[in-house]
Amino acid sequence: MKYTSGILYAVCCATVLSSCGGEQPKTEQATEAVSPAAVRQSPSLSAVTTSPEFPGATLSIANVKAEKVGNDSAKVSFSFDVKNYELKMQTSDNANKLCNNSAQGQHIHFIMDNAPYKALYEPANTITLPNGTEHYLMAFLSRSYHESIKSKGAALVYHFKIDEKGKLVKLDEPKTPMLFYSRPKGDYIGTDTANLLLDYYVWNCDLAADGYKVKASLQPAGGVPVPSVSFTFDKWEPKFINNLSTGKSKLELVLTDKDGKQVEGPSTSVTREFNLAAGEPMK
Repeated sequence: MKYTSGILYAVCCATVLSSCGGEQPKTEQATEAVSPAAVRQSPSLSAVTTSPEFPGATLSIANVKAEKVGNDSAKVSFSFDVKNYELKMQTSDNANKLCNNSAQGQHIHFIMDNAPYKALYEPANTITLPNGTEHYLMAFLSRSYHESIKSKGAALVYHFKIDEKGKLVKLDEPKTPMLFYSRPKGDYIGTDTANLLLDYYVWNCDLAADGYKVKASLQPAGGVPVPSVSFTFDKWEPKFINNLSTGKSKLELVLTDKDGKQVEGPSTSVTREFNLAAGEPMK
């Protein structure tokens, strides 16, 4: 009887401990593994749902001219010809993308020397450039949620210089592989922080498992202790960045050859910072 009572006592104690949190260390560990804070320290990528195509959509330069400004710069005016694509219209699936979308609709991404793009809702833009400088313009048609149109003819690269007298001189079209950064860009607030579009434009090359690739190195907000994350793309397609914490993050894109080495030539790497916040004001 004493032996039996001992067994009953042990069983009862185990039952009480279990009901009072005897398994709590495992529960805490599991909770920590799926807590929002922990997840946000591990950024990940997800697929972007298939977007509407625009057969026959083309973008070209209708006219470009430069006017001297003072003694050391020129005002350069670009006008574009857009066919089979409607600027300022909302892309039909914009509500389903669940990412940042322009209220002004479809537009042109105007990227000068791989700097942050300017969104053009009218097919024209004017910039001021120093004399004696060389430049590469990348421009492409963009859906309203900033995803590039990647079909043939929907983009252009224009190589030129402004000479010492402020005159525009068109240079040879580049023949080497190039990479241009598009998104993420700027500030993201509230629900726009959930799915950040990662999109870029490759030129004069195709991405492949045994060929050119784009390497992305992401340094999440939070400082040096937060580990960076790297991704390699052998297919040219947009992705969503998920689980980023609020604050300023940094993304580097590098175009590499089949051996993983950075491609030589202009516009083969770029680094950009962008900021996420739960709400206004941005911090």
